[in-house]
Amino acid sequence: MSKKLKNHKDLDVWKNSMDLVTDVYKLTKGFPTEERYGLSQQLRRSAVSIPSNIAEGAGRKHKKEFIHFLSIALGSLAECETQLLIANKLQYIGDFADLDEKIISIKRMTNGLINYLEKK
Repeated sequence: MSKKLKNHKDLDVWKNSMDLVTDVYKLTKGFPTEERYGLSQQLRRSAVSIPSNIAEGAGRKHKKEFIHFLSIALGSLAECETQLLIANKLQYIGDFADLDEKIISIKRMTNGLINYLEKK
């Protein structure tokens, strides 16, 4: 982020979290129908919350607000990760190492952006 941020769509962390949302939606299509309003919806909401909070924070006037929304995105990442573990334990999904790697990468990027903003 050496040049001035134009908008949230310029951020790789936002782009990667949008990809995570797509992956989660595809994955939850295979959940049992009784989970349509349960774990499936909860998992989708937590995934959608990640890029949404990044976008909202980037749209705020002050960097302190941006940092706050990035912290919320980190919470949603942890929530998403937990819900994937639950889905795995319930045998709704198999190995989800690829999604877990994406989550870890997005966490690192988010923490990196927070550190950058705090030093700026």
